[in-house]
Amino acid sequence: MCQISASVHVQNAPHASAFAALLPIRARSKLNRKISYSKTIFFRLFVQNYISLHFEKYYTRMKKDALYQIGNIPFTSSVLSTLFSNTKQINDKARYLEQEGRIIRLKRGLYVRSAEDGALPVPFLIANHLYGPSYVSFQTALRHYGLIPERVYETQSVTIKHNRSFDTPLGRFTYRNCGTDYFPMGIRQEQEGEDTYLIATPEKALCDLLLKTSGITVSNTKRLETYLAFDLRFEMEALKTFDKKLLGQCREHAAVKAELITHLINLVQ
Repeated sequence: MCQISASVHVQNAPHASAFAALLPIRARSKLNRKISYSKTIFFRLFVQNYISLHFEKYYTRMKKDALYQIGNIPFTSSVLSTLFSNTKQINDKARYLEQEGRIIRLKRGLYVRSAEDGALPVPFLIANHLYGPSYVSFQTALRHYGLIPERVYETQSVTIKHNRSFDTPLGRFTYRNCGTDYFPMGIRQEQEGEDTYLIATPEKALCDLLLKTSGITVSNTKRLETYLAFDLRFEMEALKTFDKKLLGQCREHAAVKAELITHLINLVQ
């Protein structure tokens, strides 16, 4: 290293070329070889250090990018097994990633990337994956469309499975059961950023609310109008845009309280 420093110093010293010109040809050739060798060694050391530093950063990023491949979609333990194929105890790996703040456990065997490791998915996407098949509905959907003023502090959904609720680090998610014939109508797919989720149309969300909320007993159209305007504080002008055909399909497949949808259709007309 001392030889390299000395040679480079000679090369960069003032009047180094003039000094070399005074030397005999043989000595001058020997000096040039030393300078050339020193430059080669210096370049090799520089390249080695550069590659070592950037490879370490690249390798660290590649290990972290294993989770980036998932995106925002909630994932299961089997997905972790695929990403970390060298790990035998995948549950231990999941607990480690959770403790490190890399992933969030939604329920047993289902996770999502944390905010520190990427943008969190919208709650509606989580709701679709947490318990399905399901779609977002009730007051959650009505608030999403700006049809009611109150904030909703849980994500409400409809499913063909049993009624369930989940308390997670990302909020509370509740699910109400409906029949398989009633389930598929009035569902739309929406996208928010990179997240795509299923949500009820405004018509279906209101029908779900009327049919599945206990305590709503209105005997005529006028009383339903009063409930919507004063209890629910629904945006009544929006009823003018409602799809009456879809409302009729909801009434046809409603297992109970179909008369409520009849009153709603009367309001729309």
